[in-house]
Amino acid sequence: MSGPALAEAPPRRSETPAAAGIRDRILQLRDGLAHGLIGADTLVERLLIGLLTGGHLLIEGAPGLAKTRAVKRLSDGLDGSFARVQCTPDLMPADLTGTTVWRQDAGTFEFLPGPLFHSLILVDEVNRAPPKVQSALLEAMAEGQITVSGHTHRLPDPFMVVATQNPIEHAGTFPLPEAQLDRFLLHVVVEMPDEASERRILDLVEGELNHHAEQMPVRLTVAEVIAARDAALATYVSPALKDYLVRLVAGTRTDSVAPDLRAAIEHPASPRGTLALMVAGKARAFLRGRDHVVPEDIAALAADALAHRIGLTWRAAAEGRTTRGIVAGLVERTRAL
Repeated sequence: MSGPALAEAPPRRSETPAAAGIRDRILQLRDGLAHGLIGADTLVERLLIGLLTGGHLLIEGAPGLAKTRAVKRLSDGLDGSFARVQCTPDLMPADLTGTTVWRQDAGTFEFLPGPLFHSLILVDEVNRAPPKVQSALLEAMAEGQITVSGHTHRLPDPFMVVATQNPIEHAGTFPLPEAQLDRFLLHVVVEMPDEASERRILDLVEGELNHHAEQMPVRLTVAEVIAARDAALATYVSPALKDYLVRLVAGTRTDSVAPDLRAAIEHPASPRGTLALMVAGKARAFLRGRDHVVPEDIAALAADALAHRIGLTWRAAAEGRTTRGIVAGLVERTRAL
């Protein structure tokens, strides 16, 4: 079941001018991001996928790879509010959620909202935050709300958390638990740039030091972001491609696809992984001007959507195998069926 059946297009329908216009605005945002982030096309695409799906991103990479810069540049292209939280081991949950204070002049308690009450939140070096702070993100990321002192407060819509973590330091860090990792739509790994890209980075930063940094060419309103999200999530997924998605993720749980790869997995991906891969595929297709998802979308996003949702056996980890390698193998084997 490969090729035409998987890429089956929906019944032909003309795109409305409004939908075409909102896609053009998103593409302008993409171009503005890419202009200030040399060699980071994949990261730019993943940020936009998160924006178009209402999902959250975990970005992992060594220091100096423009992780924070990428999110701040995204905030420059959005009209919604933005907040940055620098995580440290002494951070408290109230530093994210806010707290209730006593107003003596009014004789009442008043809730003072924390940085989570912004549309775009950058949680920098999230693995430096203690477990209590990490768990404070769970309700916000999963349900779009927080509960403080017995009262539930709704968060803004759209609401997007982008967390970063540094994989090379271990002292003073707290690895994210599986339940926290599962709340992220995508886990993006940022690699070192090649020589040509690094040379262009030098020119870009030198120009910014001598002049003001170039402004983003577009600033999307909240209404435009919601309209773009609705348009992206309306992208068609054929029944055959849905079968392929289910078969791929089920390969982490059963021996139906690759028994040898399944034997290396201790904790398989849940249906949340299937849903994440589907909505991410819809957004990727939307960004490429298609009204339907194709197998290439799924293959390109599988590692980012699934690798952080599975755990390896101790033997597989000792052998140097990685979850990304396992997912890549499952994609290849599933395509061959």
